[in-house]
Amino acid sequence: MRWRTRIERWEPGERFVDRQLAGPYRLWWHEHGFTDAGGGTRIDIRRAVVDPAWRRAQAGARAGMSVLHGVLPLLLVPALALAQAPLVDATGRTIPVPARVERVYTAGPPASVLLYAIAPAKLLGWTRALRPREAAFFDVRAAALPELGRLTGRGNTANVEVVLRARPDLIVDVGFVAGSYASLAERVQAQTGIPYALFDGRLEATPATLRTLGRLSGDAAAADALATWFEHELADIKARVARVPVAERPRVYYGRGPAGLQTGGRGSINVEVLELLGAENVAAEARAGLVTVSPEQVLLWNPAVILTTDPNFWARAWNDPLWRAVDAVAQRRLYLSPKLPFGWFDFPPGPNRLLGAWWAGQLLYPQAFADLDLRQKVVEFHRRFYHRAPSDAQLDALLGEPGVRPPQ
Repeated sequence: MRWRTRIERWEPGERFVDRQLAGPYRLWWHEHGFTDAGGGTRIDIRRAVVDPAWRRAQAGARAGMSVLHGVLPLLLVPALALAQAPLVDATGRTIPVPARVERVYTAGPPASVLLYAIAPAKLLGWTRALRPREAAFFDVRAAALPELGRLTGRGNTANVEVVLRARPDLIVDVGFVAGSYASLAERVQAQTGIPYALFDGRLEATPATLRTLGRLSGDAAAADALATWFEHELADIKARVARVPVAERPRVYYGRGPAGLQTGGRGSINVEVLELLGAENVAAEARAGLVTVSPEQVLLWNPAVILTTDPNFWARAWNDPLWRAVDAVAQRRLYLSPKLPFGWFDFPPGPNRLLGAWWAGQLLYPQAFADLDLRQKVVEFHRRFYHRAPSDAQLDALLGEPGVRPPQ
């Protein structure tokens, strides 16, 4: 039997990682550590991932027994006992699952929010350290987690060296699953030897992403409870929206940035809340993803409602002659989304957007959402996803910020 492996990581005196390049296994990956053994050195298997279709491999191993004189079973049996079944992520890639996952590096903010909800103790750090006003919504440990940077998306600040220093068992990203994101995941996994799973970040996919991430991290029960609750809330929102005649659904513009001129076209992950609520996105015909438009274009669209995440734009638009010519501003239907500890409508485009769906639902369809207690919904979401309920003072500040509610 022929068998060839490659040493992918080597830390003298500490550990090494090897991966099968050719041999009886479809997938074979080991991390070994060195320990003192009373005058000698012992090599242990710390982590091991092996293709669970191991009967084929066993046959190959038996065929090679005369050559290896019994050494191969001693090496492979511990790995087989530790390995879990590989998992297929949203890109269709087969991800080797570590036997134990205790340390997880999240490649972007949506992944951080989801992992923290499922298994807060396994999150190694935030992509950006929490600022004081954000940290106030979390416990002491979460508030003090370090900044590790982000591997993906706009303004990526991390690289493979940063990931290796964090010593994760697993790398996770949530968001787009095609093109450069999938190739980055494959490249980083090959360079580090660390499994890298990529999950669909769409709002509708959140329950499935929660469940798969829970299986991968070894926290399936917690993840399933979150997913079931999230499914119920999405269904409730859809049922409320279905009662609103299409002719009564407003034309809405979502304005990002201090000028309010960045928006999202149809299918953009940044305007999924509008799509969930069945509102007419005036920028739907713009290209998918984020796009910058002119003030004149917004004036031509003339939306009935404007939603924004930027307090500077919200404050400036009231005194800008061009914006004041837009019906939404003239009718005082320009609203500012809450943003603590994470944005409700966007920033990041994660499960936190469920808060934005409740908030915007009440603004767009006051009758359909009349019986919804937004304060209670915020408390429930925070308890489930952030593991800490906001205080009454925090709720008052969130919902009392100018622009969050209709003017009285």
